[in-house]
Order: sequence, then C-alpha cells, then structure tokens
Amino acid sequence: MMDGRLSLGSTVRLTSGAEIPQLGFGVYLSPPEVTERSVKWAIEAGYRHIDSAQWYFNEEQVGEALRTANVPRSDLFVTTKLGHPDQIEHRLRESVEKIHPGADGYVDLMLIHSPTAGPEGRREQWKIMESLVKEGKIKSIGVSNYGLRHLKEMQEYAKIPPAVNQIELHPWCQQKDIVSYCQERGIALEAYSPLVQGTRSSDPYLTAIAEECGKSWAQVLIRWSLQRGFIPLPKSDTRSRIIDNTDVFDFELNATQMSQLDSLDRDEHVCINNTNVP
Repeated sequence: MMDGRLSLGSTVRLTSGAEIPQLGFGVYLSPPEVTERSVKWAIEAGYRHIDSAQWYFNEEQVGEALRTANVPRSDLFVTTKLGHPDQIEHRLRESVEKIHPGADGYVDLMLIHSPTAGPEGRREQWKIMESLVKEGKIKSIGVSNYGLRHLKEMQEYAKIPPAVNQIELHPWCQQKDIVSYCQERGIALEAYSPLVQGTRSSDPYLTAIAEECGKSWAQVLIRWSLQRGFIPLPKSDTRSRIIDNTDVFDFELNATQMSQLDSLDRDEHVCINNTNVP
C-alpha cells in the first residue's frame, strides 16, 4: 500500500516553525570545483534542501549554484554548520555571506557541527547563534553529532531549543537512545551517511529487499530513512545517481521489510562518532 503522504515536496515542520524539505542533498566531500555543478544538478532534479558546512570548504560554491539556479531563493532551504571554536560570530556571518550575500542574506538552518568545544564552548556557540536568529541572519538553529549529555546540557542555557540534531543514521547505526530523546522533544533528526557510504551495498537483506521492490539498494536505504521520519541527506557528484536518489516516492517498504532492516542495528559508524565526547 502506498504512503500518499510522502513526495519530493514533503516537508518536516521544525520547532522554529520553518518547513524543511524531508529529502536533502548533501555536499560532504564534494570538491569545490564540482560542488556548484552537483548542486545545480540536484536543484534541476527537484531537491530544495541543500546541506553544507564550513568544514566542507564549499559553501561559496553552494551559494553560487543557488544564485544561478532558476528557482527563487525563498523556495530553497540551505543548511550549513559552524565548525570552528574561535571567532564564532565572524565565522557565522562569513558563512551567511558566502551562501547568500547582501544585506538581506540568510541561511535557513545553522548547526553546531560537533560538540567538541566542551561545555562552555558549546554554550558560547549557542548564545551567539541565538543572537543571529534575532537579527534574521539565521532562520533556525540546531546541532550535529550531539549525544544525550550534550542535548540535556542545553536545557540549562538554550533560550531557543535546538530544531535539529544531525547524526549518522542508517540500519546499521540507529542510535536509538538519541533518536528517542529527540523525537520526544520535537527535535528533527537529519540522517547523514544514509547510504552508509556504499559499504553495505552487498548486504543480503538489503539486496533481497531491493529486488523485491524493483529498486536499487540506495533507494531502499533512503526510503527506510524517510519512513522512519528522518531527514536523509544522500550525496553524489554523479548526475544519474543524484536523479535516482529522488526516485523513492513510488514505492513503500512493508512492515516485514522495515523490520528486517531495523534488525540490522550494530552501532556501526562509518564516520567519526563524537556523540560521547565530554
């Protein structure tokens, strides 16, 4: 039975009131010289949500793709992440200027990329981001790679609660405690590395389900993430794959298939896990 609620235009309402497109396009590890082209291809394929970061060193190329796209800026949702623990306000403003220059420039979502700045550093980062929300340069704010201790700590100082926690999420890394905590509090969960960076493409459960559905292993993983209510951020610099990753709305994983994928959880990370840092 098809889930008529999901489409390429589906959004998730954040606690900030913003609507974030549920399927995003990531540019992690996309070299600057190809990022602009890849983002243009993604927008042409129907993506309206682009995810970048200071540490990706391609914010400017993302911004250029947005400026030359045949889509109004107001129809695009752009995320970037604060990666540096020093000169925080300067770096935040610099990111906004790279992505959307000018007096009216803004980013839709700014995340703290990692909790590694320590308790006082995290508090300072958040307070400065809150100030830029009030100024209108940032529309929504959230975190990335935050574990339970970091999220609970925020209750002591966050006047604006985090709208998002972006963490590694796929069937082999489900981080159930963090997911449960966020879902109970309305914190949206963005799934990075939803395709496990291709390392599980030959898994027998996954390939069997893909064959049953007449879809690729990548499309099955994206669909799993969507049906779990996550916001997956698949990335590719290959045009055909960028398009294929949007072709996930004409089928639905049934309860048995979802259960099989859910059973694969092994707490296996393909990226550095910072959710347990002090």
